[in-house]
Amino acid sequence: MASKTILSAVALLVACGGAPRYPLAAPLANDTDRRPVTVECEERPSDKDPKHVACAPEPYVSPLVWDAADNSIFRPLARVFAVDPAGEAVNVNAFDEVPDSAWFENRLGAGKLTREELLRGACSEEEMLDPASAAPGSFVIDQGKANGASAGFRIKVAGKRKYMLKTDTKQQPERPSAASAIGAAIYHAVGFNTSCEQVVYLDPSVLRLEPGLEVTDNTGVTRSFDHAALGRVLGQATHRGGLVRLQASAWLPGYLIGPFRYEGTRSDDPNDVIAHEDRRDLRGARVLAAWINHFDAREQNTMDSWIAVNGKVKDSSPGFVRHYYLDTSDSFGSEWMDDGISRRLGSSYLLDFGDIATDFVTLGVKSEPWERAERTPGMEDFGYFHHRDFDPEDWKNEYPNPAFSRASERDNAWMARILSRFERDDIRALVTLGRFSDPAQAAFLSGVLEGRLERIVERYLLRLSPLADARVEGDVLAFTDLARHRSVRPDSSFKYRAALAAPDGVRAVRPNVGTAGGVRVTLPHGVFGAGVAANDASRYRVVTIDNGVSRYALRAHLYDLGASGGFRLVGIERPEQSFDDLAKERVEP
Repeated sequence: MASKTILSAVALLVACGGAPRYPLAAPLANDTDRRPVTVECEERPSDKDPKHVACAPEPYVSPLVWDAADNSIFRPLARVFAVDPAGEAVNVNAFDEVPDSAWFENRLGAGKLTREELLRGACSEEEMLDPASAAPGSFVIDQGKANGASAGFRIKVAGKRKYMLKTDTKQQPERPSAASAIGAAIYHAVGFNTSCEQVVYLDPSVLRLEPGLEVTDNTGVTRSFDHAALGRVLGQATHRGGLVRLQASAWLPGYLIGPFRYEGTRSDDPNDVIAHEDRRDLRGARVLAAWINHFDAREQNTMDSWIAVNGKVKDSSPGFVRHYYLDTSDSFGSEWMDDGISRRLGSSYLLDFGDIATDFVTLGVKSEPWERAERTPGMEDFGYFHHRDFDPEDWKNEYPNPAFSRASERDNAWMARILSRFERDDIRALVTLGRFSDPAQAAFLSGVLEGRLERIVERYLLRLSPLADARVEGDVLAFTDLARHRSVRPDSSFKYRAALAAPDGVRAVRPNVGTAGGVRVTLPHGVFGAGVAANDASRYRVVTIDNGVSRYALRAHLYDLGASGGFRLVGIERPEQSFDDLAKERVEP
């Protein structure tokens, strides 16, 4: 594919001398924020022990109303007068990826998951519930659920963890519990920490209520949780024959210390040193939330847990904080009592000053997505969830999220590259976790998810380079073109070009196209004297490559260690520059 045009362009590149941009070192693969640290002890009285001493971070109670007001009103107003240059994310390594951490663990982005891994999600073997084989009275109810959109209660099962069991709603039977199980499995596959979520059908006879239980709601009202209260909860649930459909959420491990915030750091966690709004994993989660319309992605639906080295004393030191995403039950078309709000979910904030201003200036003439929103006949349980008017760039959650608001093109493209690895069969398999009674509902949801994912890859894989999985195999630099793998354009549209810059000049190198999006570039070795160090600047190489479809090219940085040592890949860049522009750049020392 080399041409005289390419050769004349890349000839403008200059050898890489002096101090190379990337050192001869492996990229950071693991953050240090899972190392055990010690937290100062303090008296923290409990009902069981008035003089109890805890050596763990103090639990944080997230104020629901204040969080909504702060992010909807006060923060937008403050930003009008603030100088707040949103830069690129901080927790990114030399390969333009996010290292494993207490927040995120590369799973789907690091390799293909087996079907079993995909469907198990965050559930361990011990956490899987099997109500069909449970003995009568073996699911002991030890706590009622006082708040939230869904009624429920907590159970403890011998040999397993505790679980919160919740019902669906009468308005949308099966959707909330299905959204919780499917959404949690998706978040886990992507790389986030989640709870184990399952949809279960159980015979009420397996439940046994502990006597004397009470629940206190957010208003301070305390009520008994007795057999009558349990009957009201089960009466709200969806039934299949004599079985009750419930969502089972496994209790998280460790000492729970409340939600994490989408900005700042936690002052009592020595490992928490990167401002949350500057984390790529939290920023990029915006695209994931947009895909499934998880508009309720806010701090109340997260949880931090102190994982003590001494697991028998959960609030002891040393330990570390693990960060969890919770509750995706509002995904896939959740509706509010007000139809006007339901139509806007995913397209506008609950209080959206920008949309208000637009309506004022245009006198309401501009057609908005929520005005065109329609329920799909026969699929009303999914509300207005569809891919027809879905625009991932314009998607909005319930109210502004500090991390989402700072997401850059690189952050969004990073998440889109991960999501693009979900195959159609993967999506259909994940939807089975919802255990829908009607196969048509499962088919509908699979189709909408695939349609929305196509919009995401169309938007984010055609600007920054979608080449991923960069690796050296002998003398070959290999990639996977995720845009071609996802068939974003016909195969005939992909025209690959590559150039190699070395101290002795610049040359065009020919990419070879393989199957499943594979691209391979064979690199020639230089000649080095016996005393030239492995990290000497004379060994530095830069390969620029594009696919002829995406707007911008990719640059791979390597060291040439000779015929016996091969090449060492040390850095990946996805600049917002085309191949031709990069080919004209001088690579200075």
